[in-house]
Amino acid sequence: MTDTPEKEALPPVLPSGDAGLPPPSAAGPDDAAAGTPALAASPEAPPADAPSVPSVPADALPPAPPTPPPPGGSAGDMKEAPLLEHLLELRTRLVRCLIAVAVGFGACYAFAERLLGVLLKPLIDVMPSGSKLIATGLPETFFTVMKLALVAGAFVVSPYIFYQLWRFVAPGLYKEERKLIVPIAIATAVFFVGGALFGYFVVFPFGFKFFVDYASDYITVMPTISAYFSLAVTLLFAFGLIFELPVFIFFLTSLGLVTTKALRKFRRWAILLSFIVSAMLTPTPDAINQLLMAGPMCALYELGIWVSWFVDKSRKEEKAAKERAEAEAAATAAAGPAPGQETPGAEAGPTDTESRAG
Repeated sequence: MTDTPEKEALPPVLPSGDAGLPPPSAAGPDDAAAGTPALAASPEAPPADAPSVPSVPADALPPAPPTPPPPGGSAGDMKEAPLLEHLLELRTRLVRCLIAVAVGFGACYAFAERLLGVLLKPLIDVMPSGSKLIATGLPETFFTVMKLALVAGAFVVSPYIFYQLWRFVAPGLYKEERKLIVPIAIATAVFFVGGALFGYFVVFPFGFKFFVDYASDYITVMPTISAYFSLAVTLLFAFGLIFELPVFIFFLTSLGLVTTKALRKFRRWAILLSFIVSAMLTPTPDAINQLLMAGPMCALYELGIWVSWFVDKSRKEEKAAKERAEAEAAATAAAGPAPGQETPGAEAGPTDTESRAG
């Protein structure tokens, strides 16, 4: 067995003022090899002539700035908030529209019998004397009257529905677009109502007379109330949409999809298409009824050409005015300020004498 060396006793710690011994931290490699641990040096005291730092109370310090939220979270909140606001506003507008339709339905239901008589008049006038419409189901008349009241009520409150849609869309439109919305809406309503009235007073009498006279001695015409209501409402909406042709051409020209030159080139095909559509909607063998239908369609197409020409002219004028303004601005910037004219935004500074006097 090998004998373990005994640890030597540590020397006594002498006062720091004793210059005969080195400081405790100055332990050489021999002491470390001998197993003597190095003593940690005590912190030095500040000199006596050092200025004292005044202590500041904690409540006198300015508060730390708040930690900013992460960029991703703030952007997400900013995107979600407007979307939620738009959805809530859309829900409010839709609820108001539904309430308006309900009010219109209730008001028109009180006059549903009179409205039904007005709708049936074009057919009753061309049917044989004493003829009536029939109902093949027990609730057929009731549901037909309910549908008529609903359609009439929605038509009556349509201006209020448009107003709610306008209030929802207007904040996102430019000033120029807002100026165009109201005239376009008025033109749309006028053309739609004009088309529906044209179908009721012109097409219905001739078309229904043709269908009634087509019956032979072996066939008795007995139309049902629900079938006639569906046919009449469908034709009224169809004629109303057909009369929207000028408005439709206006939008196509504004978007740059069609031009006045292309519309004029397509005029022959448009006339042919008008006669084909008139033959489908009023299938009468004589040419008079087809002219009554195709004539207004051709006139609407010509009106659409004039609308397209006006839009193209306005667009060219705006483009020319913009180019002139850009050319004038470029010429002014290239020429520089006139002699003796100060540059806008530049202010004359004080002279050296004024600076020294100040």
